[in-house]
Amino acid sequence: MTDTLVPQAAEAERAPTKRLFIKTYGCQMNVYDSERMADVLRPLGYAPTETPDDADFVILNTCHIREKAAEKVYSELGKLRELKDAKAATSNTTMTIAVAGCVAQAEGEEIMRRQPAVDLVVGPQAYHQLPELLTRTARARGERIGADFAPNDKFDALPTTRSGDGVTAFLTVQEGCDKFCTFCVVPYTRGAEWSRPLAAVLDEARALADRGVREVTLLGQNVNAYDGERADGKKATLAELAHALADIPGLDRIRYTTSHPNDMSDDLIAAHGDLDALMPYLHLPVQSGSDRILRLMNRKHGRQKYFDLIDRIRAARPDMALSGDFIVGFPGETERDFEDTMDLVRRVNYASAFSFMYSPRPGTPAAGVGAQVPPEVAKDRLHRLQALLLEQQVAFNAAQAGRTLDVLFEKKGRHGRQAIGRSPYLQSVHVDDADHLIGKIVPVEIVSGQQNSLTGKPIAPVPSSRDLGVSVLGA
Repeated sequence: MTDTLVPQAAEAERAPTKRLFIKTYGCQMNVYDSERMADVLRPLGYAPTETPDDADFVILNTCHIREKAAEKVYSELGKLRELKDAKAATSNTTMTIAVAGCVAQAEGEEIMRRQPAVDLVVGPQAYHQLPELLTRTARARGERIGADFAPNDKFDALPTTRSGDGVTAFLTVQEGCDKFCTFCVVPYTRGAEWSRPLAAVLDEARALADRGVREVTLLGQNVNAYDGERADGKKATLAELAHALADIPGLDRIRYTTSHPNDMSDDLIAAHGDLDALMPYLHLPVQSGSDRILRLMNRKHGRQKYFDLIDRIRAARPDMALSGDFIVGFPGETERDFEDTMDLVRRVNYASAFSFMYSPRPGTPAAGVGAQVPPEVAKDRLHRLQALLLEQQVAFNAAQAGRTLDVLFEKKGRHGRQAIGRSPYLQSVHVDDADHLIGKIVPVEIVSGQQNSLTGKPIAPVPSSRDLGVSVLGA
């Protein structure tokens, strides 16, 4: 990319600041992608704004997983078109609109056809091209679709420095999916599984640690399928990556999401027992407790394999808290199938979980199945499942009362000098008179557990050093 497209930093500082608004839909990976889009646009003089009203450039970073995702995007685009027209009429200013992410990848040409106000459509593997595409659009309204690039091109083109000053950060290490679950569009919108080279991930992690980040969450559609290339040309596993990250000074906590049961390898399970930095919280979606439905979903694992896997994980790390994903009302699901799901939930006992009512995704195999479950039946099952999951979540949080947990404090709370942090199990922890602890990992006595959070108090005076250690949690 030439200097005419991306000005040097000094030139960017002299240029008038332009405003960038990014609306993010969906998963943590989209949050990461939005952060990186802001990074690649910063050298062009774009600074973030909290509202599209004063933005020069608006990006909708979309997700295709949720129900009616495309319709929500088109609805938002209708509002943006009115705002764009008003800006042009009243102040003679131009607002550029871009659609990024999975909806862009799946429906790029259709977006351009249905909503002429859109200037750019950028797929998940092409946002590193935003400066070039934006410049072309501003000059001549030329090429506007950028969706067919390899993932390594994207990461190679991203700036080496990242914005932000928090103590936690997302770090994408893997993209794409080869599983082809019959309900999912990810293999079609994100492409085949691909992993970043080990050295590239470690370089970014070191830069984050140097910036004060103490916890990273590794992201991937199937993050535990990570197989990034090592310096010797061989493939590294996610467990190897975790061990290497744990050796980075200042980086005290490691998480990862989202995992597939079939990629939960022996060395990764062992790493949970060996590494204090690898947090005892695992999101391991199963989707259904029925073997018949799992086969229809093309999940390539059964309920017994999942149970065996959970047993092995808990043997390695007895205090492991589990999270999961569930779909109810999948085509052909009977009441017996649903009861198998409820039985699985009771046996596993989740600390938290996400549950959804099935909705067809155009182009996926399940969308063409005739035996769709009536919406009222699926809704009833969803309510029953969510009631059980909520009961387990509340019980897990309540069970933390009286324990001492190491809490990484992230930000100020809403009340006075309150501070909010995260437990090793990803629970939000509220502590009064603790804003001086932000950025530190502190032993906290848990006083009570609520539905969505914990309340605690520090158990001892806290030194000013940021090098407090993390104690090993017991069962």
